[in-house]
Amino acid sequence: MNPKTSIFFLGVVLILVLTANPLRAQDAPSTLSGTVTDSTGKLLPNAKIIVKNSSTGQATETQTDSAGLYTVHNLAAGDYEVSASADGIGTAVAKVTLTAASQTLSLTLLLVAPAPAENLPNAPSPNPSPAKTGPSLEDLGFSKTETQANAAQQALLDRRTHMLKMHQRFGLITTVPLLATLITSVNAGGKSTSTTDRNVHLVLGAVTGDLYGITAYYAIRAPRIAGTQTKGPIKLHKALAWVHGPGMILTPILGAMAYSQKSNGEKVHGIAAAHGAVAIVTAGAFGAALLSVSLKF
Repeated sequence: MNPKTSIFFLGVVLILVLTANPLRAQDAPSTLSGTVTDSTGKLLPNAKIIVKNSSTGQATETQTDSAGLYTVHNLAAGDYEVSASADGIGTAVAKVTLTAASQTLSLTLLLVAPAPAENLPNAPSPNPSPAKTGPSLEDLGFSKTETQANAAQQALLDRRTHMLKMHQRFGLITTVPLLATLITSVNAGGKSTSTTDRNVHLVLGAVTGDLYGITAYYAIRAPRIAGTQTKGPIKLHKALAWVHGPGMILTPILGAMAYSQKSNGEKVHGIAAAHGAVAIVTAGAFGAALLSVSLKF
């Protein structure tokens, strides 16, 4: 063989030998590893890791082990986007270019602030009324800005709502002994009146008066909301109170006078004789007051 030819072939062989290992290293898959920590530096186990190839869009998922370490094998050389997340802690995203057989990338999760409530569908009101079924300040004509800026007014409204609910409940309870008192008045004032009938009527009347007093207390002591107007059924309800209120005071007084006269064997006379009429008017006004806030018109 010609010496020059031998030298040429020897040079080709040397070039192939010298370039074989770098080519194999370039084609070999890469491994990406690292740690995931929170903002305090604490290692996070079970954090979700997604390694996405920026060119192909192919993604590989894994998670950190009990020591907060992750490893992803068999990655082709190129550019990648690596994201990490953990529920209740935060997320992190980083970019990396893989060129070597093994590279490291550590991530620190940052807390993601929740979206503002007003941007969420069906978001609750920023200042809901604790009285779930009660009115809000907006129902009474206050603007949303005034409502949000005046928590004291909303608290006052909630207290009023509670007391008026108690007023309503005791008002309904009062109707029971009131009706019973009216029914027993038939035997309490007739010619064949017995002491027992009068006593039963007296006791029922006293119970009615006590419950009515409690009912009135909640209405009177309920705080007033400045700037509101009374109208419609509530206005009628309050107007009727000026009838049954005095009536509830006058009826037991006249009843006591009539009871005394009957117990002494006398015929009911004088102002005491108006006991029955006053009681009927009072009961009628009380019933109408209940209906005024129970029926919509």
